[in-house]
Amino acid sequence: MPGAVEGPRWKQAEDIRDIYDFRDVLGTGAFSEVILAEDKRTQKLVAIKCIAKKALEGKEGSMENEIAVLHKIKHPNIVALDDIYESGGHLYLIMQLVSGGELFDRIVEKGFYTERDASCLIFQVLDAVKYLHDLGIVHRDLKPENLLYYSLDEDSKIMISDFGLSKMEDPGSVLSTACGTPGYVAPEVLAQKPYSKAVDCWSIGVIAYILLCGYPPFYDENDAKLFEQILKAEYEFDSPYWDDISDSAKDFIRHLMEKDPEKRFTCEQALQHPWIAGDTALDKNIHQSVSEQIKKNFAKSKWKQAFNATAVVRHMRKLQLGTSQEGQGQTASHGELLTPAAGGPAAGCCCRDCCVEPGVLFPGTPPTSPRSMG
Repeated sequence: MPGAVEGPRWKQAEDIRDIYDFRDVLGTGAFSEVILAEDKRTQKLVAIKCIAKKALEGKEGSMENEIAVLHKIKHPNIVALDDIYESGGHLYLIMQLVSGGELFDRIVEKGFYTERDASCLIFQVLDAVKYLHDLGIVHRDLKPENLLYYSLDEDSKIMISDFGLSKMEDPGSVLSTACGTPGYVAPEVLAQKPYSKAVDCWSIGVIAYILLCGYPPFYDENDAKLFEQILKAEYEFDSPYWDDISDSAKDFIRHLMEKDPEKRFTCEQALQHPWIAGDTALDKNIHQSVSEQIKKNFAKSKWKQAFNATAVVRHMRKLQLGTSQEGQGQTASHGELLTPAAGGPAAGCCCRDCCVEPGVLFPGTPPTSPRSMG
């Protein structure tokens, strides 16, 4: 079981711009702005989340929660906090940059995509979430929009971002706050029952489903009907979209999208499933079908994020900044992004406004679904 990592301590700065050269605004949210910046001393590119302290009044708990969680984690597939500065009326969270773009964009751009590719993606997510669970942390908002590629490399790893809703489990306490994103929340959350880290495993099941067909398992323009589907765990493997998907993949999803959290697979169990640990994931190219559905169901205008990962990609290409090969023990030249060596902080960037009201299921324009189109 991993131990907690001692996180960065708060630092005071008279002017943050004496330390970092601010480049581009990557995104804005209700309480923060994310800036692409360069460390003047090391020339390292970072993402800085700038938060006005005045805007935090009455919401300090949410901010403190995210920082407390980020302080504890160091995993190669999880974005992590590098430094915290307090300067004037602002807090600055210094996050290492991820520059590979969004999950759906990468899949659509591929010419070849298989079950095995999806299995490798889900393996990385499961490994990272198991690490969180072993530390007593529940993410509570796992969804494709919170999965970003570390670099532009073809074989780049995936990174889990956005810990604004994550929570550390306290011994003897129960989680009961209704939060998350419609379509990805577990039935027990909607039923307003006490819940556990099993909610993350449900969400991973939903993500795996989408990765194999390009549309969500639950859909209705009416939230009440959507929630009713989720509460009953009513989903199907529709023809023809699932005709070429293996029985092993469907079995894997059924175990994660199990209505009863007591019977639902844990991350550890899911990692041992043959679709992840064995060779049952098929190598057949499913790119055309999946990419068509992704483009239809997850249009960019429907993704509500403060941080625009695509802006980083554009910026990197514009400046002709290369990314180093992922690995350990490398040194970075000016402008290169680098996977840290063992013992260093994990690469990452904070992606969505952390200062959200708990107790609210975040609204969003729902995707369509083959079942909704007759």
